[in-house]
Amino acid sequence: METLQLGNIKLTWLNGGVTYLDGGAMFGVVPKPLWAKKYSPNENNQIELRTDPLLIQANGLNILLESGLGNGKFDEKKKRNFGVMEESSVLTDLDALGLSPDDIHIVLMTHLHFDHACGLTELKDNQWVSVFKQAAIITSQIEWNEMRDPNIRSKNTYWRENWEAVSSQMKTFEKEIEITKGIKMVHTGGHSNGHSIVIIEDGDETLLHMGDIMPTHAHSNVLWVLAYDDYPMDSVYQKQKWMKTGLEKQVWYSFYHDAYYRAIKWDLTGKQVIDEVKRIR
Repeated sequence: METLQLGNIKLTWLNGGVTYLDGGAMFGVVPKPLWAKKYSPNENNQIELRTDPLLIQANGLNILLESGLGNGKFDEKKKRNFGVMEESSVLTDLDALGLSPDDIHIVLMTHLHFDHACGLTELKDNQWVSVFKQAAIITSQIEWNEMRDPNIRSKNTYWRENWEAVSSQMKTFEKEIEITKGIKMVHTGGHSNGHSIVIIEDGDETLLHMGDIMPTHAHSNVLWVLAYDDYPMDSVYQKQKWMKTGLEKQVWYSFYHDAYYRAIKWDLTGKQVIDEVKRIR
């Protein structure tokens, strides 16, 4: 497991599973000759996308950022459609760190699409139950509303089995919320109407987790947004805002879906990598 020390805050990436999705969909209107130079597709034009939660240990709290693919959520049709090659081993990784699911105090959800939220529940005795029973699960109010009442476009990604069992644990916010000293969530919209980002700060070090507004390092160009984005111009605006702020402060950017990098620091131009945490492959 890769780690990053951010002042007194320890970050550890866990294995949440892997999907292979169409590269064209992941890069929207960007021509393949451009994006393929930065993120190689396979023979079926699919790209490898991790779904790896980040364990944040800060101020005596164990905080999970995203939840992975979980286990048992994908029949053969879904595995084929979503290119699921590996399900989650988050609980195994937590056990290796001396932690159980009940040791997780908070789960932060940038949004609640299936590839982020499947790890919140598991099937026991033919019933979906919460995995992290002692945790508050935090997402924006807009996202929580849409999760429970999806529109015609979003109903294929907001699954009932991912929210019903954890509804009593949900805590929502409007514009932003301080989770604990040095960690906050900020609502952005863009990828989904309720999408949020997470900002982690300690001393002179800052990390921005941009969720699916910037799912991989290859999406750092502010115009490279996903065909999956419900509000692409909002994604562009938020990327412009947070790339400007982040590059000026020399922050870390972390990625939930990246198969190659866990986190990157760019120079002021945003083109040169000056520090990195590579995924062990």
